[in-house]
Amino acid sequence: MLLNPRPSDAVPHSGPTTAAHDRVYRTMRVRIMHGEVQPGQAMTLRGIAKEFGISMTPVREALRRLVAEGALTLSASGRVSTPELTNDRIEELAALRALLEPELASRALPRAHMALIERLQTINNAIVEANARHEAPAYIRKNLEFHRTLYLRAQAPAMLAMAETVWLQLGPTMGMLYDRLHRQEAPHYHRLIVAALRAGDEPSLRLAVRTDVTQGLRFLAQ
Repeated sequence: MLLNPRPSDAVPHSGPTTAAHDRVYRTMRVRIMHGEVQPGQAMTLRGIAKEFGISMTPVREALRRLVAEGALTLSASGRVSTPELTNDRIEELAALRALLEPELASRALPRAHMALIERLQTINNAIVEANARHEAPAYIRKNLEFHRTLYLRAQAPAMLAMAETVWLQLGPTMGMLYDRLHRQEAPHYHRLIVAALRAGDEPSLRLAVRTDVTQGLRFLAQ
């Protein structure tokens, strides 16, 4: 159902006819992807509708989209929650990252100009600042920004969309992983990724990306 959101509810840069359910979908999607909700955390239509100041119909539509993407689960009783990933599921999603992301990085390499490398270094500095503040969502957000910034240069939108779906499904688990690893600096393999980009070294780039996106998840699944 399409609603005309109140001015305070509108998504930035969107028109006045933006669907309320799309606004809820985008907001909840970001929260989940950035680890702002815990694995197994339940959500209610009424609670979300109250937060956004809208009816439950657009909330229901937004949650259906997130269920379809694997970001949420819907039980037979109608309970909606973030999934509690099993070790097997974590291994599966880690394997998907290991397949998709080195390929995206490889395709980005020929277009990795100096401005991109400098941008990646700036993002790494922001990761260090997020760690200093012990802000897990900010760390996760900047970590994903690092990868997305690189992969956009691959000009492979279908492949990037698949990678982002994996990130979405892993979001709550990534928040838990951050707490376990006690990060204090930018990921070591980010520096290796930047070095490989500077050198134009595709094998080293693929290895650094593959290790970066899987090592923490492998640790979590132990």
